[in-house]
Amino acid sequence: MDPSPKILPIYKYPLTISTRFVNDSCKGCNVKGPIYGGYRCNEPSSTGLFFHKECAEAPPEIINHPSHPQHPLKLHNSLRKPCKCNICGKTFFAFGYRCSSKCDFTVDLTCGINPLPLAIEHPESHHHPVVFLKEPAKPGRRKCGICKGYNGGCSYACIECEVHFHVECVNFSQVVNHPSHPQHSLELLGYETLTSDAEKTCLLCGERPDKVLYRCSICNFSICRFCTKDPPPLAIEHHKTHEHRLVLLSRLISFECNACGMQGDRSPYMCIQCGFVIHRTCIDLPRVININRHDHRVSLTHHLGVGYSKCGICRKDISQYNGAYSCSRCPSYAAHSLCATRNDVWEGIELEGTPEDNEDIAPFKVVGDNLIKHFSHEEHNLRLNKDNINRDEGSRCEACVLPIYSDPIYNCEECRFILHEKCANHPKKKRHVFNTKPFTLWSRPPRTFHSKDFRFYDVFRCKACRTKSTGFRYISDWWVLDVRCGSRSEPVIHDGHKHPLYYENKEDHWCDACIKERDGYLLSCDTCDFDLDLSCTDLPKVVKHSCDDHPLSLCYGENATGKYWCDICEAETDPSKWFYTCSECVVTAHIDCVLGDFSRLMPGRIITYNKVKVEVVPNNHSSRPFCANCHSRCRAPIILKLCDPYTGYICSDKCVVPDYQYS
Repeated sequence: MDPSPKILPIYKYPLTISTRFVNDSCKGCNVKGPIYGGYRCNEPSSTGLFFHKECAEAPPEIINHPSHPQHPLKLHNSLRKPCKCNICGKTFFAFGYRCSSKCDFTVDLTCGINPLPLAIEHPESHHHPVVFLKEPAKPGRRKCGICKGYNGGCSYACIECEVHFHVECVNFSQVVNHPSHPQHSLELLGYETLTSDAEKTCLLCGERPDKVLYRCSICNFSICRFCTKDPPPLAIEHHKTHEHRLVLLSRLISFECNACGMQGDRSPYMCIQCGFVIHRTCIDLPRVININRHDHRVSLTHHLGVGYSKCGICRKDISQYNGAYSCSRCPSYAAHSLCATRNDVWEGIELEGTPEDNEDIAPFKVVGDNLIKHFSHEEHNLRLNKDNINRDEGSRCEACVLPIYSDPIYNCEECRFILHEKCANHPKKKRHVFNTKPFTLWSRPPRTFHSKDFRFYDVFRCKACRTKSTGFRYISDWWVLDVRCGSRSEPVIHDGHKHPLYYENKEDHWCDACIKERDGYLLSCDTCDFDLDLSCTDLPKVVKHSCDDHPLSLCYGENATGKYWCDICEAETDPSKWFYTCSECVVTAHIDCVLGDFSRLMPGRIITYNKVKVEVVPNNHSSRPFCANCHSRCRAPIILKLCDPYTGYICSDKCVVPDYQYS
């Protein structure tokens, strides 16, 4: 097998033939099912694309096509709009054949390579000839005689028996001999006819067919139609996976894969000489990859060795005796092979032989003693200041937009630009669980920036914690994160919980801080039943508020029998939820009352918020102003001031209503 990439007529990027088993949709024919011995694309813009071998090697021109012999048909891989196949009537996009003359004749890839005959004299599935019906049937009118499913597209029909067949079902043999089960024939059966104790999943690929399967009732051996048509090879020689020949053991058997260390339950490949056993999906795994759970490249090793205990992705035990992905820079980081190559973890690019990207991700250059030039403020140098930090509420970090207080900072001596020392060190590139592609750090766009791209608006909503901010942002595709969410790495150590926390994508789970139901990513504990939503994760530990002369500290809930009252809104406070308190004055306050909706907007900025032009201002008047919408007094420390044509103030996010006639 030639592993070098090839330029084929089907696709604009080089394709490499692969020994890897994947269960995916072929980019050429759009048929989903197991693919072995096909082609893959390794270009960054087209990662994860697989083709059947036959589809990838489709000829650039077809002469004397049975349905259009008068002109040659040319392969097209860049059709401008969806087209309807003139043979099967299905709508397709991108890959197909078109008449080289001016005829309006177009066929999809499958009908071009393997055209459907207008009649089949001796179909495998029926005892009479069948004819092709191009016109689709009305919904629920045409039931397949093989799989019993309904078909709304083209079909084959026996005129004598008035029975119809799916195009893919018409040549299903009732009985087949299969190389993976040579001792008995396999019978085609409808899924609904199987008994309760019958094996209903394919013994080879593990998929559960929803219509028909082939089965040996003597051995309880069942396989899907894909594995019947394109059976996996009985033996494989792939020296990057194993030095010896691997033989398919087609049976239900419990085993531990030597490549990934995970359990399997069916049809492994096995080395007879040394007992090496492997999932077929672990054959031809990529050697060097990037994953979104780690900032460095990880490499495949066939024997992990000592020094590792847990997978960095699923956090389950990882065996030193099996293969895994490990990091050469982080001596204790490793991940199961199947975990590291999941679609939600790996971006699909194989990096073996590719030099490591030496792109500078450092956010600043050191230009002197305690002096830096940060990429977000290149016009002036920033000086590190760890002593006598200004506690003024008006001094805020440009990146996270939180007050400075006593944290070490970098500040500009020529203007009011300030960064927390921690925020100044956030890298310009970061990998994160939310996307397989890396995130890039952007500072606030310049005032002259005009774009309809929401990622670069002055105000953006972090897609992870849902907080609106005017600070720096991490961007990857359509994911936009504020710097606190974007810079966070696993495990997360939080003062509100005694165990490490990890990202988990969950539904219908309750946050233990705010006691609200959440869907999506949470920070969860592996040791106990604790979940924390991402907005509560980033709550500042100490804040200043006009309700008290002292700083308020975040309290992580209490088991109290008495009643607590919020000193800002004067409503009752649930002590089991997190809240802010002053230990000296016994002041308690709701988190929402202390922070408000605009705590991450930089005071003094004129911005467009929900299509309304406003100025971000501190609520430091001698008397709190009334909201122009709800007419209540504004309680939050940061509020919005309406600009022309309206006047007045806005107290909360729900009161900023586009096109509302503010009074």
